[in-house]
Amino acid sequence: MNYSPGVLSVLPIFYVGWSDSVLSPSEMRAIQAFIEKIPHLSDDDKQLLLLWTDQRHPPSKETFADWAKILQQYAASLDLSERKKLVEIGIEMAKKAASVADQKNWDSAQVRQSIEDFEQKMGLNNALSQQTFYNAIAPHNALEISQEVAFDTAQLQAHLDGSFADLKQRTKTLLADETFRIPTDLRQKDELRQVILEQCRQLARQGLGAYTFPIEYGGSASTGGSTAIFETLAMGNLSLLIKYGVQFGLFGGAVYQLGTQYHHEKYLNALGKLDLAGCFAMTETGHGSNVRDLETTATYDHATRTLVVHSPTETAGKEYIGNALHSQMAAVFCQLVVNGQNHGIHTVLVPLRDEQHTVLEGITIKDCGYKMGLNGVDNGRIWFNQVRVPVQNLLNRYGDIDENGQYQSPIQNPSKRFFTMLGALVGGRVSVALASNTAAKKALDIAIRYALKRRQFKTLSEDQETLLLDYATHQERLFPLLAKSYALTFALETLRQKFVGSTALDDKREVEALAAGLKSYASWHATATIQECREACGGKGYLTENELPDLKADTDIFATFEGDNYVLLQLLAKSILTDFKQEFSDGGYLAIARHLLQRASTKWAETNPFAANNTDAEHLLDPDFHTDALRHREQKLLFTLSDRMRSFMAKKVNPNEIFVRTQTHLVALAMANVERFINEEFLKYLQTLPESPEKAALQTMQQCFALDALHRDRAWFLENDYFGGEKSKAIRKVLEKLYRQIRPDALGYVEAFGIPAVLRNAEIVA
Repeated sequence: MNYSPGVLSVLPIFYVGWSDSVLSPSEMRAIQAFIEKIPHLSDDDKQLLLLWTDQRHPPSKETFADWAKILQQYAASLDLSERKKLVEIGIEMAKKAASVADQKNWDSAQVRQSIEDFEQKMGLNNALSQQTFYNAIAPHNALEISQEVAFDTAQLQAHLDGSFADLKQRTKTLLADETFRIPTDLRQKDELRQVILEQCRQLARQGLGAYTFPIEYGGSASTGGSTAIFETLAMGNLSLLIKYGVQFGLFGGAVYQLGTQYHHEKYLNALGKLDLAGCFAMTETGHGSNVRDLETTATYDHATRTLVVHSPTETAGKEYIGNALHSQMAAVFCQLVVNGQNHGIHTVLVPLRDEQHTVLEGITIKDCGYKMGLNGVDNGRIWFNQVRVPVQNLLNRYGDIDENGQYQSPIQNPSKRFFTMLGALVGGRVSVALASNTAAKKALDIAIRYALKRRQFKTLSEDQETLLLDYATHQERLFPLLAKSYALTFALETLRQKFVGSTALDDKREVEALAAGLKSYASWHATATIQECREACGGKGYLTENELPDLKADTDIFATFEGDNYVLLQLLAKSILTDFKQEFSDGGYLAIARHLLQRASTKWAETNPFAANNTDAEHLLDPDFHTDALRHREQKLLFTLSDRMRSFMAKKVNPNEIFVRTQTHLVALAMANVERFINEEFLKYLQTLPESPEKAALQTMQQCFALDALHRDRAWFLENDYFGGEKSKAIRKVLEKLYRQIRPDALGYVEAFGIPAVLRNAEIVA
């Protein structure tokens, strides 16, 4: 079939635009209105083009094949040795088909501008659209997508680094020093542990160990700065990260947060310099997440003013204690017994070794041996046999024993006291969440860089194979994870700020619940991302020289560190339910009215056919849609969970049984709460930014994160009639289109993570 010059001028745009069949009804309506206004098209041209924009009757296979044949014919007569825009190709085709007298008209600036505007309206003014054209029409002239990106990576990195950018850069500079290099083949645990211990001392000498402590104890009085150091150390060897965290975050944090001035003056300077090595002895073989029922006891003896620390059973042994083999002292969590009465969990400082590093009498320490990962960390088991320590070794901020041998506490309620003490140590969960995202970013950095180098299968031409990242499956595997790491960055920054600023008890409870949810989400994200990146790098990803195996092995335990993820999510869900109940207690009729309004809104969303079936791309990319959908899921899960619990209570079911029977519902609510929070924090940050290429890049990440979250849980939305089937399919199509939009800028997105080349220990991207 022969087409007019006017139709040929836009045929490349139509071909690429229809190649993925993703154009939505709203896009088509906008395109149809635009076609009517293109000045150089005749009425017949417009009628034909409008026919091709009917989403209900898309171009047939025969028509599409006819387009390809015509384009191939013209491509053979065009000089395509250098990459050209679709606009330029269309104009050259029109000039070849035009009469000699009309050819000069196609050089008109107005004509060019109208076609460029049309290309932009179609969303095809990008390198990937050119690639689609070249791949299908002129494979012998196909060129790689340019590595130039649409934004300034340094500016984008500044958004990700936030207010601690300088401290993060300082930490990276230290890590890049030869002192912190570890040979890939160093696997013998005892030798590796000594290297990690010395590296940890080097960090202490730089002042990074005591960073959170007050200035008078050698610190910088910056809790937020300490978490930023930990977050950045995850770019290096993760055994060093954990060693640092145990010594300064856990042991140091226990002394600082649970102790008083006596303990601060006696210990903080020494432990901040690593002159006093310590460990955090909480977990027991028989009790991991159930801290309240630990078996180890500390019994007060008033005659000698001592505490007798004892492990009454084999299962009371402290398990998986980091720094156990190097430590001189342990912060031991135990049941405090005074005058025969158990006052619950408290923390006691117990010396483990003398100055010659000999284990003291009454203490047994065993090496945990080789682990799946983190073999540079000296994990061990510790038992205590009637070990006496001075009563002053009790970390007594929340519970003390006076001169008369009587127990005293500023918090009378034992349960409230217990949770307050544990809440004081929430910084560990904040730090692990931050480090998890850093590890995920490092894996993505390696996998995406490799996918921009590695080729597989000859689909472009006989002598050049396709880049891995040009495959749709590769994009679908990596880009949602990339978007999740971006989204998590801003949510975790909010968590850090809340953690630093929490002073009132209610603030601390909010932070504890939020940290529980984000730590679970981020650590699972790290596990899933590193595994996907390992697979995406094929056999090369299985080699230790490319770091992904170590990342996988070293971060797997993050799902267990600082509390099992499922337990933490239940903690978050309970907090949500408590707030829900409190709202009714405090709010009276207004709270009931708000609740009924929310229920009505939720019901309307479920039954509104327009909302459930709106497939317009503009609607699906709208942040208001993402917010409404994620809020709806959380609210619906909260309402149905509370209804189930009320029903069980009305039937006089035992409270423990109610909890067990609703556990999966609790976890689902918590996960919905976390994803809603992450999305909203991302949007809040975007609202603070002026228009710029960097903001546009972040908006793409937000859209990808939100739509991926909805797509992954599409079964729930379909079951609850929030989506129709067509809307669910449309979300998938828009996601695919977003992946193609991300592809040309993929390198820039990972460069903005700011991971120095010297810390990217992967031969495949060297």
